[in-house]
Amino acid sequence: MGDATAEVPKPMLAVRGRPMLEHVLENLADAGVERFLVVVGYRRDVIESHFRKWRLPVDFAVQEAPDGTGSAARLSRGFTAGEPFLLTFGDILCGAAAYRRCAGVMEEHPAAAAVMGVRMVDDPWRGAAVYEEEGRILRVVEKPPPGSSTTHWNSAGLYAFKPAVYDYLERLEPSPRGEYELTSALEMMLAGGLELRIAPVEGPWRDVGTPDDLSAVNSTVGG
Repeated sequence: MGDATAEVPKPMLAVRGRPMLEHVLENLADAGVERFLVVVGYRRDVIESHFRKWRLPVDFAVQEAPDGTGSAARLSRGFTAGEPFLLTFGDILCGAAAYRRCAGVMEEHPAAAAVMGVRMVDDPWRGAAVYEEEGRILRVVEKPPPGSSTTHWNSAGLYAFKPAVYDYLERLEPSPRGEYELTSALEMMLAGGLELRIAPVEGPWRDVGTPDDLSAVNSTVGG
């Protein structure tokens, strides 16, 4: 996002007059979530001051170094206290139905240790390619080379997890990019024989990763 984040962290950039992260939390609240943990780092003061007196309880955990989504997720262990939980990112915008669907798939499949929201795309090279059979995940490939995937499912950046995920998050090693990746934990869970499921996301969804994305979502009513 370049200069746009010189003074504020990316999740606090304005989307239709409110911080992007507030839209995320509002949609989670509409899906029935009542307590939130926000992992903060860069310019954490901006986020904490905005949400400390929000209408629902918001706790904070500090990721001292921006070393990956897996290490950020690991910080939630005490907060979730052994219960299933939803996880998403501060730059993923979608409707409440997407969160309800993730939770619903987990209820439908009690043996599942995790549910991954997915989107249908032409080529999932920008995110994580998800291979599945009858809804059960077989393999997840983080940022595959363009044109190399034989699946059209792409990670949508939202998940439902059971506490078993933490055993794998604790065992993470740095990826080739030097980060502790959440998708690496998913791959380890699959290798360990755990059941993981997909939840196709329908309706509004956007990964706000660039200034063009931000401009587009601000010009789309309800996007």
